[in-house]
Amino acid sequence: MEHIIHLSKDKKLKPLIEQQASFVLSKRKKIYLQLCYAILSQQLNTKVAKVLRKRFLDLYGGKEPTAKQILETPASVFRSIGFSNAKASYAHNVCKFFIDHKLTDAKLHKMNNEELLSLLTQIKGVGKWTTEMLLMFTFGREDVFSVDDLGLRQSIIKLYKIKETNKKQLWEKIEKVALKWSPYRTYACLYLWGWKDGE
Repeated sequence: MEHIIHLSKDKKLKPLIEQQASFVLSKRKKIYLQLCYAILSQQLNTKVAKVLRKRFLDLYGGKEPTAKQILETPASVFRSIGFSNAKASYAHNVCKFFIDHKLTDAKLHKMNNEELLSLLTQIKGVGKWTTEMLLMFTFGREDVFSVDDLGLRQSIIKLYKIKETNKKQLWEKIEKVALKWSPYRTYACLYLWGWKDGE
């Protein structure tokens, strides 16, 4: 496990790694659907997100819908199972974008992180943070760090005792800490989230 050897050089991160099981990143299929799930679970705790996801799949007989099926589902139907107006329209935006641009999993998996960020953030409702989560959990990319993630920022500030009131300088210090973890920043994020959740 090269990432463990590399990240263990960081004396502050090492104990976190030793306390947790190792992670395996995997590539997922049906990227349009993973993006819809990501939008669905924004600002929700895991439990609520799971319930919504099940209700969403139940609309399609428990099977994973195609982009066309999602696009043809009226927003009112999504609202009836707990989607907000915004999330219902964002899910439609995702599927329309994928259909219009003829995006396939194969085509997307060939793109690099920067290309994916610049492509997917063109969709209204898909921001940088959502795309970064997608890079980690759907594309299985090993070197992603999301400075926009509140949990990560809080963990790094606490672990590395960063004292800074100026937002710009604070974020620079956080980025600098994360840079040492490259090319395995995704794994470092997973250990930091695990540490935060376990406390």
